[in-house]
Amino acid sequence: MLARNEERDGAVKSIESLEKQFNRWFHYPIIFLNDDPWDQSFIDALTRVASGKVQFEVIGKDSGMWGFPEWMDKDDAKAAIARQDVRGIKYGGLESYHHMCRFNSGMFFNHPALQPYKWYWRVEPDVEFLCAITYDPFVEMAKAKKVYGYTMAIWERGDTVPSLFHQITRYKEKLKIPTTDLWTSFMDASWAPFPIRPFMSWLRGRDSHGDGWNWCHYWSNFEIADMDWFRGKEYSNFFNMLDELGGFYYERWGDAPVHSLGAALLLKPEQVHWFEDIGYLHDLYQTCPANAAGGQLPGSEELGPGEWDAEKAGGIGCRCQCSTVAITPPNTCSVALARSIRAAVR
Repeated sequence: MLARNEERDGAVKSIESLEKQFNRWFHYPIIFLNDDPWDQSFIDALTRVASGKVQFEVIGKDSGMWGFPEWMDKDDAKAAIARQDVRGIKYGGLESYHHMCRFNSGMFFNHPALQPYKWYWRVEPDVEFLCAITYDPFVEMAKAKKVYGYTMAIWERGDTVPSLFHQITRYKEKLKIPTTDLWTSFMDASWAPFPIRPFMSWLRGRDSHGDGWNWCHYWSNFEIADMDWFRGKEYSNFFNMLDELGGFYYERWGDAPVHSLGAALLLKPEQVHWFEDIGYLHDLYQTCPANAAGGQLPGSEELGPGEWDAEKAGGIGCRCQCSTVAITPPNTCSVALARSIRAAVR
């Protein structure tokens, strides 16, 4: 978990929810990262609620992982951030948010505290897990040779990443990276006649052929993934290319579209998994499956007593209790991005 001292209560809420729905049976270690030294009150509170080992680590200011790249003109970058604030781009005026997006996009998995580990599950403050997770996602992903897992896919805000897709498609063409069904699931084919299509490449979210990104992306505040893929040469080269373009500061490139388009570019459909059985709530948005008919095990000593929503035919959830006030986004992106994944594993 990447957090700050002032997010203590939100961090406690998230870890209590994770423990209730999953980690009380598995006792996995939890690593907390901060760009400032930890307050003892944060350490004490989170140590109390976690059932496994906890580590409280700091991202060193001289590590190169947090802050402006050495080559970047800081005054120029800060001016770009100020312009984003004036334009009303969400979080665009927050310098720390830009640092966070860059760190999460291509740095976190190289932090010394994470070096002993292959797999990670990203958890943020102020989230809730809405269903019992009675299996080990790490084990199941390893068995199925999965690399990246998500639970929710939504649309990106185009004003935060105006040039990102175009830059990635230029990289794809330069390296002659083959198009896969996973990449195609992120695309909207151009509607224009062929002679006009190249001119559409100047529009936001278009490639050199005029075809467009459908703006869907995996919501990376929940992701379970193999860090060896992120650490590998292909993804490292991909991230370094983006970093050298400066878009984490001159625009507001987020780790969600970077991870998503990176996966679409470099992974096969069968290497990605949609955890559609895991209920999850972040901010005002949730994804929450219906409970499986006859699958709630009311007498289970391991699960214990509790309350959950009614079972439904075709449900896949285990003891899910969905929020009655959160927004459930349309599943347009989730279904679109899962189509190639399901086809690949049939």
